[in-house]
Amino acid sequence: MHILVVNDDGPPSNQSSPYVHSLVNNLLEAGHVVSVILPREQRSWIGKAHIIGQTVKPTYFRPGTLHEDDGVTSKRPSPAGDDWVLVDGTPASCVQIGLYYFFQERGPVDLVLSGPNYGRNTTACFALSSGTLGGALEAAVCKRKAIALSYAFLSREHDPKIIASASRLSVKIVEHLVANWDANTDVYTVNVPLVPDVENKKIFWTEMLQNYWGPGSCFEAVEDTSADANEAEERIREGEIEQRGGEGKAPVPHLHRNFKWSPRFTDVYKSVEDAPPGNDGWVVKEGFTSVTPLKANFMHATGKQQGEITLTPEQSDPVSLPQSMQDLSLAVPATGIKHFNALIDYGDTYVQPLILSALSKLLPKDSYTLISPDSVPTNSTSPTLHIQQYEQLPFETLLDQPTTTLANAYIIRKALIRKHYLSATAHAWVAKNPSTALAKHMTPTVSFEVDYAEFLDDALVECFELHEMFARNQAREEESEKEWWILKPGMSDRGQGIRLFDSEEALQAIFDQWEEERPDSDDEEDDEDADMHDGGEYIMTSQLRHFIVQPYIHPPLLLSNNPHKFHIRTYVLAIGALTVYVYRPMLALFAGTPYTAPASSPDLGAHLTNTCLQDGSRDGAVAAFWELGATQPGLPASWQEDVFAQICEVTGELFEGAARTMGTHFQALPNAFEVFGVDFMVDAKGTVWLLEVNAFPDFGQTGEDHADVVEGLWEGVVDVAVKPFFGGEAKVADGGMVEDLRKLHWSTEAWVNDTMDNIRQIFSMNDTITMYDAYGTGKHYLILRHFVTVTPRQRHMEEDNCESPSAARCRFVEKASGELRMVPELIPIKQENLWGGGRDWGKH
Repeated sequence: MHILVVNDDGPPSNQSSPYVHSLVNNLLEAGHVVSVILPREQRSWIGKAHIIGQTVKPTYFRPGTLHEDDGVTSKRPSPAGDDWVLVDGTPASCVQIGLYYFFQERGPVDLVLSGPNYGRNTTACFALSSGTLGGALEAAVCKRKAIALSYAFLSREHDPKIIASASRLSVKIVEHLVANWDANTDVYTVNVPLVPDVENKKIFWTEMLQNYWGPGSCFEAVEDTSADANEAEERIREGEIEQRGGEGKAPVPHLHRNFKWSPRFTDVYKSVEDAPPGNDGWVVKEGFTSVTPLKANFMHATGKQQGEITLTPEQSDPVSLPQSMQDLSLAVPATGIKHFNALIDYGDTYVQPLILSALSKLLPKDSYTLISPDSVPTNSTSPTLHIQQYEQLPFETLLDQPTTTLANAYIIRKALIRKHYLSATAHAWVAKNPSTALAKHMTPTVSFEVDYAEFLDDALVECFELHEMFARNQAREEESEKEWWILKPGMSDRGQGIRLFDSEEALQAIFDQWEEERPDSDDEEDDEDADMHDGGEYIMTSQLRHFIVQPYIHPPLLLSNNPHKFHIRTYVLAIGALTVYVYRPMLALFAGTPYTAPASSPDLGAHLTNTCLQDGSRDGAVAAFWELGATQPGLPASWQEDVFAQICEVTGELFEGAARTMGTHFQALPNAFEVFGVDFMVDAKGTVWLLEVNAFPDFGQTGEDHADVVEGLWEGVVDVAVKPFFGGEAKVADGGMVEDLRKLHWSTEAWVNDTMDNIRQIFSMNDTITMYDAYGTGKHYLILRHFVTVTPRQRHMEEDNCESPSAARCRFVEKASGELRMVPELIPIKQENLWGGGRDWGKH
């Protein structure tokens, strides 16, 4: 290997450059071709600078005895051609001149090795000014592999044995890095401590500590002692005038001083002491060698670079590592799995360690590198796993890098997680498939919108099912015979705003109560601060618009040994576009008080099973579903398996329906997965009813007693969602993930064609429908010259009265129960090049 050696300390000198001669000798002994070009004099703290206007002049140096200052400098090169070149420039200048003007006869340079620096170059304060790093960075921007090497000395008494040991270790590290160079790294900065037995000390991947100088300047003011006698006399006279004063205040001149660079090393050392362990400064302070991969823009490189570096099979000097530093061998990763970065920042102290444990248990240690949110490069294309809260996920990156970035949430999935959209999803799928399981396992749903209680009667005008229920209940004399319905805000969670009612008056009273508790100000910030349970039952204004009502499921299944109503929390994993898994271990969540019929008990505590509404004082609020007991009155011994089979069937139908009919509101990306908490109720006959779908379910409500359920869930997620994306093979364990819905391969064109066929069948209007491929991008749009408006009592067709192309929308309709009904799907049309003037724009 042809190695170009530069530094910022100059030629060998026990005073200013005591290490370079030893390193070069060890490189030559290892069989490498070594070319050396150094600054002629000390150039430390100069960074990656070039001196403008300077004509750089070379001289030639022949080193003498190791650790003796007896080298010889000449103005002309020797005939042997083995001189070191010295230039009156900077380390960066040495790189440029060495790469392109000297040593050409030795072949291309394979590596630029800058150093060893006389002192450590750990932490940002040192590294940003380092001429050693400057030389390596100059090589990197010249598209050469580059390593910056620094020796962290503890004493200026140079021990030849320790220096030789450090040089031998440095050669091994250099050879290892070059042989295993990460494509995402431009520069490695290596810091070797000059300690006894350093060759047998551990070596760690590190990140550079971001630190800062303390208050005050790193320059020291000193007196100017270069003045001659005349200048000294002039200063004395100036001082005399200043002291004499006069009328008014005389201007204060600058105090003439010189300034000497005097960095406060204690600031750096204190920052290392104050920082958490694991950074480059800490590793070197502990007597170990640090290796920090960098980009040529001072950003940390991302790649398989974390933990310990193993150069030899021997292990020595055991050390207790901080949790952030994993043991890592740089051996070839496990077959099939591509190395990736893992950003795990779930924001939940209950779940975070379980996710990390699942990764550690299911994946080889060398297959991934844990990174922090602050260390993610903005334009990196490295394979990366993001498991974060929804608001923190980099969705633009997710869309731009579909084959390398995997995230734990879909961008758009409100067709499932918004209650009013969920009902529309079920309705649309039932309309297309009357025999679907959703028709038998989701109660009829009526949705409406209302902002203020006084407009409730207007909002209910077309809620015919409700009016029919009101009429039936008025005709019934016995309270026990009346039907009860449940009210749910469409965008609330954690049981907020759920109420029961059996009459229009009761429903109106609910909204009147909320109206009374609403804050005087509709300021959005005030609303967000006003929690639903702020001493009452107020829910945020943003949630007081979309509502659904459904028949109340009565009687529910009550266990023989537990009089409390319960619902089943099922964890469902959706992967890509689209495979769905149902997690077999399920939970039963029980209401706070024993169940009684709604007509006889107004206490919501008997009817709401959300554990977050309980105070936590009652044991048994959460139980494992499969431990509830096989013997229940009126049900077969297989009732649990029957319930699970119904849950799997309903789940599959629900996700398929969302994907096929609600493409605008559920977009299954191929490089995303998501865990949903799907809630089901079981009635006294053993029939399962779908209640709701929750994104980012509150795992903490599971409790410590059932943490193994959540732990197993995330192990399943890593197994079937993470491993295959990065090239591994999933091994679904028995009793864990149950694949319910096989892969559905979707294409926009196929979806559009299917939709167009439906429209043509309804209208027989082939001439008004066009599929437009936007400039060959594969993004297809439906262009309709007319659209249909449908009411429950009337259907008619009218021309599109859009005044501008931006207002144009394509609506598609379905045939259901013998009449046309609108489906809330909108396909936006980019109009810049479609609008041709007039109203006949659909023919473009």
